[in-house]
Amino acid sequence: MAGGRRYESMSQRRAIVLLSGGLDSATALAIAVSEGYEVHAISFRYGQRHAVELECAARVAAVLGAREYVVVDFDLRTFGGSALTDSIDVPKDRAPSDMAQGIPITYVPARNTIFLSFALAYAETRGATDAFLGVNALDYSGYPDCRPEYIAAFERMANLATRAGVEGARRFVLHTPLIALTKADIVRRGLALGVDFSLTCSCYDPAPDGAPCLRCDACLLRQKGFAEAGIADPVLARYGIAR
Repeated sequence: MAGGRRYESMSQRRAIVLLSGGLDSATALAIAVSEGYEVHAISFRYGQRHAVELECAARVAAVLGAREYVVVDFDLRTFGGSALTDSIDVPKDRAPSDMAQGIPITYVPARNTIFLSFALAYAETRGATDAFLGVNALDYSGYPDCRPEYIAAFERMANLATRAGVEGARRFVLHTPLIALTKADIVRRGLALGVDFSLTCSCYDPAPDGAPCLRCDACLLRQKGFAEAGIADPVLARYGIAR
């Protein structure tokens, strides 16, 4: 992770954007830029099987104009317990009705809490009081740390747990601009802001070259979004996949 830098000018408000390399977080980054924030993007190499997403995140950060992009390394394979960090098969070909019930095995225990804790520390060192997270509570896979009540609880905690929250003139605000949007709405919003979705990766179980499996929950939800938006997913053309 890049570190040790200080940014003294406060002429432009800064925001931390959690960037996974998928279409949701890319759209959240574009929204932050469009709202005039100086964006500092952060990604995580946490032992995920779909680490190709970090290559996508780096490209998205560069293209959309992030001031700084950092990657934090830690290994959640130490704990396992998820198909993304353990030797557990990623579920495939699940029906939308199945996705809407229960918490899937692709849930990584406490992942967003860990991610947001790093983002909060990053925000304090950069003088940022805003962070953007591309969670969605409509077309999503049932993760408990994507719900509005979780986001509100973390924001309250952040303003109790940090020097910036206690002494600062402004409260820390956690923005979730996509939380009430369908995947189709997110696709439309991203395109309107100039997001090149061919640079993104949503797949939980991609091929070695990064090609999406088109069968995991993340792929199915992504393709549902593009289909409902009436737009071809450009990542398919990138890998020569006919649909």
